[in-house]
Amino acid sequence: MAEQTVSVIGAGLAGCEAAWQLGNHGIQVTLYEMKPKQYTPAHSYEGFGELVCSNSLKAARVDSAAGLLKEEMRLFGSLCMESAALSAVPAGGALAVDRKKFSDYITQKIKSHPCIEVISQEVTEIPEGNVILATGPLTSDGLAKKIQELTGAEKLSFFDAAAPIVSAESVDLSVAFPASRYGKGDGDDYLNCPMNREEYERFYNALITGESAPLKDIDQAGNFKVYEGCMPVEVMAKRGQDTLRFGPLKPVGLRDPRTGHRPWAVVQLRKENKEATMYNLVGFQTNLKWGEQKRIFSLIPGLEHAEFYRYGVMHRNTFLNSPKLLDCHFNLKQEPRIFFAGQITGVEGYMESAASGLYAGYNLSRKLLGKEMITLPKESMIGSLSYYISDEMAEDFQPMGSNMGILPPLTERVKDKRLRYQALADRALEAVREILKQAE
Repeated sequence: MAEQTVSVIGAGLAGCEAAWQLGNHGIQVTLYEMKPKQYTPAHSYEGFGELVCSNSLKAARVDSAAGLLKEEMRLFGSLCMESAALSAVPAGGALAVDRKKFSDYITQKIKSHPCIEVISQEVTEIPEGNVILATGPLTSDGLAKKIQELTGAEKLSFFDAAAPIVSAESVDLSVAFPASRYGKGDGDDYLNCPMNREEYERFYNALITGESAPLKDIDQAGNFKVYEGCMPVEVMAKRGQDTLRFGPLKPVGLRDPRTGHRPWAVVQLRKENKEATMYNLVGFQTNLKWGEQKRIFSLIPGLEHAEFYRYGVMHRNTFLNSPKLLDCHFNLKQEPRIFFAGQITGVEGYMESAASGLYAGYNLSRKLLGKEMITLPKESMIGSLSYYISDEMAEDFQPMGSNMGILPPLTERVKDKRLRYQALADRALEAVREILKQAE
């Protein structure tokens, strides 16, 4: 039996899952939560595991990325999945919950657990001993400063400016062509979507008139700033009709193989992973509404039928440069007594955050009990997310939610998308069950 007490900072989804896993393994936990004494600008309910933006936990079916992630969590005995089952409300094919019931159930289970002590106070220093930091995207300024001091100031971002990511197989390769400017680098590092003048002007006019997402109060209150290096593409476009053509859409060094000539403008797609199953739109950080992104970016030749794995976002979101700091167990490489969990690690979404806390808590439990930590394979959704946030090859790290594109492809090609996703899910669940069986 482990003698140490683990400090878990934050009683959001990630912190509660981490504390639950630790407590269920007989590890003593001190869970720190600053509510109800102090609230972030986004929180208002005193309960744990508060769902701020929506009551939807996304798709329920297992042959979807969100459904697969939740099924993997159930295999670990997830507290959030237990609560969701008891607080679910009708939502078609999605899993949605009554937010108050969801939070109240988690709060009651955590507070009544014999191995978990809850302390209501803000933490401004990183505690001694074993720690899981699960303080979320709105980490308080005092603790954020300490995390900066621990990890290095350049390793902590205070806002999220991410470009959309599309499925590689949904790009029309009869239009888009692989090439790097002037033939530099590997030829397939980029896919290029060429535009003639008419196509560019149609796209440009749609872009500058697109509807932006409203800023949240926290971003409006002096916390949101447009930086030149990550300016929203629609803001850049409004500087002049040719601004994009001399910026991220410059066509120099490229020739359209269909015409043999340089296009009027080119949208470049860059590989998002080694398997080349996902590509991001280079220079397309945006604050457009998601529906507008789908409508406007589908005007780009070659992307008419693009499947978006992630839409562009731009908002305050404190997160680590995790590939430089964390291993695939969410463990801080430079100081192994510390784990991180939740959105601060660069996972995006309610259940993704919860899953990271679950995984960190499970593995820290094993570590303190003198057992080897488990390593979930990339074939599983939790494992694939853990590898994504710890990929040392990542150069421009941005948060990512669960999607089928981060899973390794099947060895055999399955054309039917639904059947392919079901096969990926079956493979993932079999892998997780086998690892948990070995860990017993």
